[in-house]
Amino acid sequence: MAGSASKTSAVWKNPLRDERDKRVPRIAGPCSMVIFGVTGDLSRKKLMPAIYDLANRGLLPPGFALVGFARRDYADEDFAEVVLDAVRAHARTPFRQEVWDHLAEGIRFVQGTFDDDTAFARLADTLGRLDKERGTGGNHAFYLSIPPNMFPVVLDQLSEHKLAQPSGTDIAGRKPWRRVVIEKPFGHDLDSAVELNALVNRVFPEETVFRIDHYLGKETVQNILALRFANQLFDPIWNANYVDHVQITMAEDIGLGGRAGYYDGIGAARDVIQNHLLQLLALTAMEEPISFEPKQLQAEKIKVLSATKLVEPLDQTTARGQYAEGWQGGEHVVGLLDEEGFDPQSKTETYAAITLEVDTRRWAGVPFYLRTGKRLGRRVTEIAVVFKRAPHLPFDQTMTEELGQNALVIRVQPDEGITMRFGSKVPGSGMEVRDVNMDFSYGEAFTESSPEAYERLILDVLLGVPSLFPVNAEVELSWRILDPVLEHWAENGRPDPYPAGTWGPASADEMLERTGREWRRP
Repeated sequence: MAGSASKTSAVWKNPLRDERDKRVPRIAGPCSMVIFGVTGDLSRKKLMPAIYDLANRGLLPPGFALVGFARRDYADEDFAEVVLDAVRAHARTPFRQEVWDHLAEGIRFVQGTFDDDTAFARLADTLGRLDKERGTGGNHAFYLSIPPNMFPVVLDQLSEHKLAQPSGTDIAGRKPWRRVVIEKPFGHDLDSAVELNALVNRVFPEETVFRIDHYLGKETVQNILALRFANQLFDPIWNANYVDHVQITMAEDIGLGGRAGYYDGIGAARDVIQNHLLQLLALTAMEEPISFEPKQLQAEKIKVLSATKLVEPLDQTTARGQYAEGWQGGEHVVGLLDEEGFDPQSKTETYAAITLEVDTRRWAGVPFYLRTGKRLGRRVTEIAVVFKRAPHLPFDQTMTEELGQNALVIRVQPDEGITMRFGSKVPGSGMEVRDVNMDFSYGEAFTESSPEAYERLILDVLLGVPSLFPVNAEVELSWRILDPVLEHWAENGRPDPYPAGTWGPASADEMLERTGREWRRP
């Protein structure tokens, strides 16, 4: 009987652990995360609060460990205080002392510089002790929240101290994992991106590399896939037969005071179009994947980026600008060239707009307009799919004076949701048609607030799910698309000035006017 009982227990499976059941959230297994550059703004405002929020939602393992690595001379307790301050200031979920107490037990700090061999020896020793004390099982993620020029040093140190590649197996016979998380920018052109990818892959195999694009962690970005592939309503019209053009906008109302060290010489196109906006284009234009497995999603995005090309001549199909003094939110603000740290002769663009086409049967002849800028009218990120006008309107001119084009607008931030614009009859005895909007708002439709992008992305790193992370090919294809624009701009003149608080330079409006179109006012 005993034998049959043990045989039964060996085959019994907990139904709540069925991987196909999406109702139960997946919880990360035993692991730790090491953050390099842990004293920076990103760590304080995003990473540490996201880790606490995951713990608060019960999605981290009981023995999770957080290790900080920086030059500061902190004891473990001092670093825990830094994390606590960041959590209290920036966490999304309410503070609970019992959650914090449990998380704090696994917080460690290693003091040192990136070229300090003894510091990395201490890091290896710390992780070894965590494996024993916290049961992290040799599973460690390394988050490089550091300038790209420091990647080679840190990667070499991780390799030399045998931290990049795990050895042996755990008690259950599983091989531990090591993963690396890289923040953008992924190079500054195609050649540097290829070089950086080769450097990273020399130490970490591609399947263990997670390139963070925080836009892909946003609920509304993932909702593009749900909107397109879960609803038969949109599929028949999501093509060149019905779509006139697509506008993808990321506008910010802030300037660049104090950020000259990072931004000067990089500019809006490298900072936003190469990664965020081209990824949004890929999700908007991709074909339906066989499944939502990471490799299938990535394959469809790569197909889109491979088929994407610039519309020429670039003098007429691209625009760039640099904000000048103006009024924003009732306050007078200075122009970029007067911001602290910027060269008065700087040619760095703070506004960039380009025209692309996706050379596939679905999208042939449909222009995709991508634009981004600082000090624009308001902070907003949206994808607007603008449809063709009805081929025959049985109304005279006065009946449809205000009628525009149907549009489906996906708002990524700040007020996440979807808007549909269509013509409707105005109440009254006459037949007058005007544009109206139908709105769906995340905040009103769901009682549960959306997790921060970094919560989703960090959890996916710990689970080893790379669906939302661009792979080598995506990064390199994006640079291949953008490089000719950057080279053209470098050889021709300066960015056009535009007053702060407006929607960009006149050249951007002219870019669309040449084809009889105009920019949406978000």
